[in-house]
Amino acid sequence: MEIQKLLIPELEHEVALTEKFLRRIPKDKLDWRPHPKSMSIKQLGSHLAELPSWVVGTMSQDEMVMDEYKPPINDNVDEMIKTLKSAAKEAADSLKVANSEYDRKWKMIQGGQTVMEMPKYQVLRGMVLNQFPHHRAQLGVCLRLLNESVPATYGPSADEQ
Repeated sequence: MEIQKLLIPELEHEVALTEKFLRRIPKDKLDWRPHPKSMSIKQLGSHLAELPSWVVGTMSQDEMVMDEYKPPINDNVDEMIKTLKSAAKEAADSLKVANSEYDRKWKMIQGGQTVMEMPKYQVLRGMVLNQFPHHRAQLGVCLRLLNESVPATYGPSADEQ
């Protein structure tokens, strides 16, 4: 089986769930954060919106220097959703490659040191796609603390039964 036939539907599902969460962000609470060490909702939502671009980065290059990474910030929820959808299309297209591409090594470098090195498939599954539920869960906690409705994800939420 072609790996892309497994990853593209999973990506599309994660993006659809993420869009539901982004749409629940209160427009007047973008700078709110649950703790001083936490990202603001604007930072968190912007990060979720950019995650599909990590798929593109993984597939289009063999390494990433984290010293050069600067997280993008969207000014509002509409921009987050536009970024998410645009990046998701590019991500799906970047996955349309031969299975052998997924075996290629990819590495993350920080401070001149290799932090991790593994096949691209493992990067996509273990590091990139798992970022979606991780950060959606953070956003779900923020929504709950702000008394906003939390969307259902892999099953019903307390707000959507």
